[in-house]
Amino acid sequence: MAETKTIAQPRPPEPDLEAAVSLPWHHRLNVLNVSLVVFLLMVLSSAGVLRGSGRDLDYFANTKRFLGNFFPPDFSVAGQTMIGLWETFQMAVMATAFAIILSIPIAIAGARTLSPAWLVFLARMLMNGIRTIPSLIWALIAVAVVGPNTLAGVIGLTFYSIGYLGKFFSDAFESVDVDVAKALRALGARTIQAFQYGLWPHAKPLVWSYSLWMLEYNIRSAAIIGYVGAGGVGLQLYTYQEYYQWNKFATVLLFILALVSILDFLGERIRKQIVPKAVGRQS
Repeated sequence: MAETKTIAQPRPPEPDLEAAVSLPWHHRLNVLNVSLVVFLLMVLSSAGVLRGSGRDLDYFANTKRFLGNFFPPDFSVAGQTMIGLWETFQMAVMATAFAIILSIPIAIAGARTLSPAWLVFLARMLMNGIRTIPSLIWALIAVAVVGPNTLAGVIGLTFYSIGYLGKFFSDAFESVDVDVAKALRALGARTIQAFQYGLWPHAKPLVWSYSLWMLEYNIRSAAIIGYVGAGGVGLQLYTYQEYYQWNKFATVLLFILALVSILDFLGERIRKQIVPKAVGRQS
């Protein structure tokens, strides 16, 4: 039986490290290296903010004494905390749902592959402006308009979420190949049909992944905006903090930690199911 000869495949050329090292310094400049140098300079110039109050304080003893007030947690407020936590969860869900709906058209306007340059500029500036204002300030503005209630919390979180989801969604739309949508348009499909069948199926997994992340984030934010009267479990945190009831404060934090951890675990499992499948289809 004749032996089959294995033809050796040519090895790819190895990088010439000596030539790379011997390059003049200005030839090695690129965006990454320049950004790294600028960041290091910013770190060095910002070292002054690490100075303390100037007093001789025992930081370890102060931290130990403060954290000691949290233990043991007072679980007598567990029932009230569960009610506030459910209200917080509902606020986050509603705000995320409204933000998803409102962010998609803004994201389309801000995607460079889908919209003209002037519209991209306006949409990006709008999203930048929204993200400039923290969620607590959005909640404070909403409380001033509709009063101290859960509606103010939903409004504040919705506006804050639009700034982030709009940015994430526009990046997702830009990462998708638009040739299919253009081909559908060339065949006579309407704009909405080209988007629905040519673009949305590929962008949808990323959109849902970002939406799940936003829901998790909004639950944490909804637990804080109660400090300004926007409802939810944050009002309990504010009350316990005002009266130095740190053991009850610790109970609320434990419940928030449990809820966020559960949602983070479920969200991670869901994202692993949808994002790799989308990448496989695109490849």
